[in-house]
Amino acid sequence: MSGPDVDLASLVGLSSVKGGHYAQYRGTAARLNRVMTALEGISKALVQTDQGPEQLVVAVLEAIREHLDADWVLFALADGQLEQAAPRHLIATRDQGIVAFEGAGVAHAPTELPVAVLNRLIDVLRGEKTVLAAPIVEDHHLHAPIEYGGRVVGGFSVWTPPDRQVDQSDPMVLQILAGQAAVALVNSELFLETRRRAQELADRNAELERTQRELSAVQRTALLNVERSRIARELHDSVGQSVLSAGLQIELCRGGVPEPVAEHLDKAMLLSREAVAQLRNAIYTLNDAGGPSDSIADTLDRLCELHMPEETTATVVVRGRPRELPGEVQHALLRIAGESLFNAAVHAGAAQVTVTLGYGDEHITLAVDDDGTGQPEHLRALLRAAATGDVAGGRRRGLANMASRAAELGGTLRIRRSRAGGVRIAVDIPFDGRGPA
Repeated sequence: MSGPDVDLASLVGLSSVKGGHYAQYRGTAARLNRVMTALEGISKALVQTDQGPEQLVVAVLEAIREHLDADWVLFALADGQLEQAAPRHLIATRDQGIVAFEGAGVAHAPTELPVAVLNRLIDVLRGEKTVLAAPIVEDHHLHAPIEYGGRVVGGFSVWTPPDRQVDQSDPMVLQILAGQAAVALVNSELFLETRRRAQELADRNAELERTQRELSAVQRTALLNVERSRIARELHDSVGQSVLSAGLQIELCRGGVPEPVAEHLDKAMLLSREAVAQLRNAIYTLNDAGGPSDSIADTLDRLCELHMPEETTATVVVRGRPRELPGEVQHALLRIAGESLFNAAVHAGAAQVTVTLGYGDEHITLAVDDDGTGQPEHLRALLRAAATGDVAGGRRRGLANMASRAAELGGTLRIRRSRAGGVRIAVDIPFDGRGPA
């Protein structure tokens, strides 16, 4: 027999087609079936990268032990090789289960080990080249080096019982396994590292979102404090000084008037003093900053309290799913709302004001409606005059500032007639609506 006949005989394990052909065929078929079963089990073990390195190695060891009906199956990596991989060694036993001396959560310490198994473990861990360099094939023992990146990094060793002799297919199965085990082990480590990094990124993202929310609350509070300070300053510098001056004038007139008139002047002096005291209390309260605002809706409520007189009813309405707004968008909306509320209270004499905040998928809207005496046409004319630089015609810069804030963020500001009868200031600003809830 020569040429193709030699290769065929080596493959199927048949030396002749005469005589004992059928018996040889049955033996070969059984071996092939056993090899295929082993390879199927090994392939299932090697794809368990998402279960972690320990479970992967345990699955591989159990697949080998079952295939060879082995008493002992050893896996070990040499010191200094694949340093990020773990576990560094595991041993599957017939009676003790999975054992290891250290570094494996799925294993327990062995009660006893055969000298051959213990010596082999020590040799592989130390990287003894006489052991790692080449496969070992004996009647009841196999060893296959584990290679990765062109170098030997560890090995698999198997010891079978007296009634299970190693046949010619077993070294091939173990060699296939050794060739793939290191790659699977490294992939498993990379998979877990990727999962850890993803979790770290998720944690950092959540922390960043919390920080952004806290920063937004601080920004809202700072804006409220600015509004309080501005109102307090106006009360002190204008209203307070006027009331105080009126009281002084009354005192100057007190001495040169008849007694009946003097009684009225005394009452006027007393009322002016009470007004000054009340103004001082109001100024103190305005300068006493409160805690951080929980949301932009809460801040709008506080702005209404600051700007609206007691006889004016102010309502805040929120539509859509609230999300955390970017700082610059939030700041612009609150500034525009504050200016609009001031105009409604001071210039329009409104009795009812409604502030509507609407969250869209890709934009945020703010509308301030009042039932006052303001005229949209007049306000639009003032806005156009301010935009063209007409100082006399556009002396009310509040409208121009509101329009500028919206335009800087790619938004628009519109002035129209409100359904309540007065003026509606409407702002539409784009933003990424996929932000955190």
